[in-house]
Amino acid sequence: MNTLLVDRSRGECVRVRGLVQGVGFRPTVWRLARECGLTGDVLNDGEGVLIRIWGEEDQFERFIASLLEEVPPLARIDRIERCAWNTEEAPGAFHIVASESGAAHTGVLPDAASCADCVRETLDPFNRRYRYPFTNCTHCGPRFSIVRTIPYDRANTSMAEFPLCEDCRSEYENPEDRRFHAQPVACYACGPKARLRRLDGLPFSLDRFTQLDDVDAAANLIRSGEIVLIKGIGGFHLACDAENPDAVARLRARKGRPHKPLALMARDIEIIERYAYTNEAERRALISKEAPIVLLRRNENVSLPNCIAPGMQRLGFMLPYTPLHHLLLRRWERPIVLTSANLTDAPQIIEEAEAVDTLRRVTDWVLTHDRNIVNRVDDSVAMVAMGELRLLRRARGYAPASLPLPEGFHALPQILALGSELKNTFCLIKDDQAILSQHMGDLGDARVWEEYQSQLVRYGDLFAHEPERIAVDAHPGYHATQLGQEMSEQAGIPLDRVQHHHAHVAAVLGERGVPVDHPPVLALALDGLGYGPDGTLWGGELLYADYRCSQRIGRLLPSALLGGEQAMCEPWRNALAQIFASLGLDTFLREYPTLGITTWLKAQPLTALEDMWRQGTASPLCSSMGRLFDAVAAACFLVPERLSFEGQAAMLLEAAIDPGAMEAVDEHAYALPVVADGDLLGLDPRPLWRLLLDDLRSGIDPAVVSARFHAGLARALCSWVEQGFQRVRPASRKVVLCGGVFQNATLLEQLLTQLQKRGYEPLAAAQLPANDGGLAYGQALVSAARALSDRRAEM
Repeated sequence: MNTLLVDRSRGECVRVRGLVQGVGFRPTVWRLARECGLTGDVLNDGEGVLIRIWGEEDQFERFIASLLEEVPPLARIDRIERCAWNTEEAPGAFHIVASESGAAHTGVLPDAASCADCVRETLDPFNRRYRYPFTNCTHCGPRFSIVRTIPYDRANTSMAEFPLCEDCRSEYENPEDRRFHAQPVACYACGPKARLRRLDGLPFSLDRFTQLDDVDAAANLIRSGEIVLIKGIGGFHLACDAENPDAVARLRARKGRPHKPLALMARDIEIIERYAYTNEAERRALISKEAPIVLLRRNENVSLPNCIAPGMQRLGFMLPYTPLHHLLLRRWERPIVLTSANLTDAPQIIEEAEAVDTLRRVTDWVLTHDRNIVNRVDDSVAMVAMGELRLLRRARGYAPASLPLPEGFHALPQILALGSELKNTFCLIKDDQAILSQHMGDLGDARVWEEYQSQLVRYGDLFAHEPERIAVDAHPGYHATQLGQEMSEQAGIPLDRVQHHHAHVAAVLGERGVPVDHPPVLALALDGLGYGPDGTLWGGELLYADYRCSQRIGRLLPSALLGGEQAMCEPWRNALAQIFASLGLDTFLREYPTLGITTWLKAQPLTALEDMWRQGTASPLCSSMGRLFDAVAAACFLVPERLSFEGQAAMLLEAAIDPGAMEAVDEHAYALPVVADGDLLGLDPRPLWRLLLDDLRSGIDPAVVSARFHAGLARALCSWVEQGFQRVRPASRKVVLCGGVFQNATLLEQLLTQLQKRGYEPLAAAQLPANDGGLAYGQALVSAARALSDRRAEM
């Protein structure tokens, strides 16, 4: 009897969306398709990766399962879409074909730290890439910093200027090689070159400093006490020997950075652990492909110059994340300072000519290279709190990776959220994903403002983004708000003004995956300043909010900003305003005449300042928790007359805490009672001041005073939340903790622990900064939720 053979083979198109370009995705597809007996092809295009396969159903299913299981290290699959491939003829084999251009609907990968294989090759004397500072493969190396447009192909990056040599082309074209279609692939023969030069252009002999190469010469210059300017992946850095106090002091003085902590880089984890304590989460972060600066508790038994991080208990360490850094530190048994190359508050420099012109008074030497930096990217900064890595600055390694949106956010218009004034980032929504920019900085600086506008154009081109809705902060004076209003009027598209603290709440809800239609939750929004809908300055708020709207149900009782903006950078003004409100000036001077803060205040025009306070002249009221921290730090005499960077007072106050005192503050924690404040629940700071000042007069160490303040504040906030629940009776036990104050790990951990013990579900930022660096994401989600509501209303 003859058996009838039925051919069940057919064609299918598989669309893969996510972070799938420049990560070795196509070679993985090629390998898996061959293993599954499929024919067809795979290509990159503007929407991601398109796979066209021919075979039978069981082969298709095995292929898709394998693809999901064997995703390359840097890839992320967000969605797979399948449909019929209408082709009449079965392909004879499986091929990788050239990319197609088109409207961008795919992500751009962040730069990734060198993988172990590339580091090993760079340090292997028998490898052809021995001591090559730009070794990379599909698993690591520059991505966003060099890309000009999508699709991510060599021709669309700054590597287009370096034609491949025969050996590199052989690797690039071999699907079985890990450098297959690695766009930045290069070697000594065909790639970028590192070069040491003097900033004054004068000639010198390299042999004077090394018998190896320019990178080793730079390492030896640093070892001898010099400051060296170094071109990295996303910008220039300034480097010096971290154990040389004279070199560090010269760097600070020349850069105009008197107090802000300096970042450190060490060769390996073992060296870092000589100077700082690490836990498992911190070690994972340090060696991750993102390789952020991680804030680690200082080992007091092994000293670095105090000028590295004056007054701080944490040091910011990172590991080498490029071959150049690995080579630079190869023979170093101690850390180096590696800080952004700029003058105070200016953006990091990426152009060599600007670096030479701007920093010739800072250093005589520059280690540069000839690969252009297309997109400026600062180093990311993170800390670990409650066992979870929490970003403080989201930049290299993380941006511009897209963020999936929570359940219910779908079929959205394209949205542009422009962020805040300080620590600015901006955010695009497209294809139901959010793309948050790298850290921009403070828009009040003209150079940052110029860079911000340039990056808005770059992102619009890179992601083919055409906003149909714009979201801005409600503060009318912010540069980004004014720009958004102009863009809205010119394009005739809706403008969403989002209250500052509502955006903070939405950012945490979004990061934690809370669905769009989740009932309102209680939220603590604590930061420096935000513009309230009543026209006053907020910053210590108890809110009842969802994505669409927010209601204020409590506030920190307002205090005067004596001198207006001056109080933002002169903490003693905030301490004086608290003294006026809690004790009165005469009582304070009479009862606490010997305190350091008293001596300082007596030198100020106290009568005039008291008149300003009483009359409200140049002294607007604000409910800012950040300013309360400033006031306590000033009363403890921990801060200078004038701050040199934003957040300095709060950082010094936390750093002063005696860890032992935190364990023994039960009956001594300072009280901040919840009181009636009109229709609001007020948090009253006035009672803490007599307790705090009595302690200081009694000779209690400021380290203990700080511990009592932090412990008392955590308890007060927990009580505030409980009373808020009694008032509004929300359907959810979720409590959002948001705003820059929650960068304080001590307060965050205390409050998370206490809320969890009481049966609440506290939510705090982690992958997005708690400060204004995550604000644009929240603005975008509020705008998206309002767009969905508008659509429903029209139906």
